[in-house]
Amino acid sequence: MTSIVLPTQTNYGSTSRFLASAKKLLIDGEWVDAASGQTFATINPATEEKLADVAQGGVEDIDRAVIAARRAFESGPWSRMKPSERQRILHRLGDLILENADELAWLESLDNGKPVSVAKVADIPLTADLFHYMAAQIRTLTGAIVPVSDIAVPGAEFHAYTLREPVGVVGLITPWNYPLLIAAGWQMAACLAAGNTVVLKPSEVTPLSILRFGELALEAGIPPGVINIVPGFGSDAGARLSSHPDVDKIGFTGSTRTGRGILKAVADSNLKK
Repeated sequence: MTSIVLPTQTNYGSTSRFLASAKKLLIDGEWVDAASGQTFATINPATEEKLADVAQGGVEDIDRAVIAARRAFESGPWSRMKPSERQRILHRLGDLILENADELAWLESLDNGKPVSVAKVADIPLTADLFHYMAAQIRTLTGAIVPVSDIAVPGAEFHAYTLREPVGVVGLITPWNYPLLIAAGWQMAACLAAGNTVVLKPSEVTPLSILRFGELALEAGIPPGVINIVPGFGSDAGARLSSHPDVDKIGFTGSTRTGRGILKAVADSNLKK
């Protein structure tokens, strides 16, 4: 006989609290409704039942998020924060991911369909580990002095050096298969460590764990506008993020077809990285 393992009361209790709360967009440090007022349902693939209604971000919401990210980058504290302070916040965020590992793993399982045991030993601890790792790397982001000579000017002396600086506003578009690990760990952690600000459009199929992550990011002390999360669909939110002239870089994991569309949008806008 096949047995079904249900969440323990403790784990299920915290997951239930989050599922019952309103799922809004994270823009400029605040949880807000979509400009259109629209929502979409995220579905448990095991039962095909609705888990929650999520605010459906669109073009106007991406614009609001990019404005917030640009303001946070240009005039906010993040890009000019002392490395040790940025390190402290990101390390604390890694700690909070571990402290809430059971809840995050259950959200990943309910929304994504993978066994909760897999999320507990892979997705969640790896995400936390990447934040701890990138936090440690912050103090190693140094430039170099470059020896320079010019055969056209014999005996001349030059002083050349490299300087590592954040790119600016980074747009991230991520898939459904590792919703938290790819969005937060593989893409966002390095962006934040370098001093960039982020606008994330997660997969509309699996938005829950990254929204809970957004709550933890605010708890860790991430300043307003540094992390913006706008669930929505590729045809409007994703397309606008890719083509937005004030986004400096795009990080994308997904299908070849979508990747081609992003490359075209990038080429037609500001040729972002």
